[in-house]
Amino acid sequence: MSVPDAAATADAVVDEIRSAVVADRTVLEEITAGLLARGHVLLEDVPGTGKTLTARSFATALGLEFSRIQFTPDLMPSDITGSYVFEEETGEFHFTPGPVFANVVLADEINRAPPKTQAALLEAMAEEQVTVDGETHELPEPFVVIATQNPVEQEGTFELPEAQRDRFMIETALGYPDEDGTRELIDRRADRDRPDPTVESVVDRETVRELQRVPETVTVEGPMRDYIGAVCRATRTDGRVDVGVSPRGVQRLFELSRARAVLEGREYVVPEDVKRIARPTLAHRLVLMPDASVDGVSRRAVVDSVLEQCEVPAMEPPSANQ
Repeated sequence: MSVPDAAATADAVVDEIRSAVVADRTVLEEITAGLLARGHVLLEDVPGTGKTLTARSFATALGLEFSRIQFTPDLMPSDITGSYVFEEETGEFHFTPGPVFANVVLADEINRAPPKTQAALLEAMAEEQVTVDGETHELPEPFVVIATQNPVEQEGTFELPEAQRDRFMIETALGYPDEDGTRELIDRRADRDRPDPTVESVVDRETVRELQRVPETVTVEGPMRDYIGAVCRATRTDGRVDVGVSPRGVQRLFELSRARAVLEGREYVVPEDVKRIARPTLAHRLVLMPDASVDGVSRRAVVDSVLEQCEVPAMEPPSANQ
């Protein structure tokens, strides 16, 4: 699949999702970029903004199997991964796959589960496999986790460890709808006799796998590679930051910059691609100094200031023979 074809397909997917989900197109494109780059997505937003509907709509539009796991304090690792069940007929133990065995897994309110259960999902996210009773089971391909958490209500929650936050390629928020979006929600509620908009499949599983291969063909010139590295290194020297972007984060920004270029229909990365995807890629990886947290400094504001201070390379389109 060519880059222009991939861009048109991704655009059609986002359009289809917007037929049911009232959300800013930029946010849906950020999630799409994460999926193209084979990453996992963390949606941190208040209740009622459509996080679950968004995850389900992506799975439907992409023609992928969907599974929802409601995280609760009593959720056990086996409730996610599955377990071995004894069958009296055969006298043997048989593995029963858990809900994590799907293409798109919604981990709803992920921070409500205890660390042991979160760790079970971490292996799935990192290795695309789960280990149960010493046996390893491969997860379906593609495999994407879309996790949600409420940033306001913290009682009875377990904060995600930094290692797990770092596994999420993208962290974003749907936010409240704008004026037109709010009116659309009201109109839908007023006309209850009319069925709610539904999402139809735009592509199938094999096409999704093709889409995920397209960013690997995108050119990233030397100056752009240096720019990506400079942005990430600058987060480590900012006085407001205790722990900056990890080496994994550097690679993820590189991968997402290519995915962002694909969404624009370009076969090469430009500085604007990095700038547009840097905040949802890097902000959640930062650990702020205690003073900065007390002063109300946001992680995204740190990324914005880093982007402002880093010199932007002058770019020309790669020549056709490169």
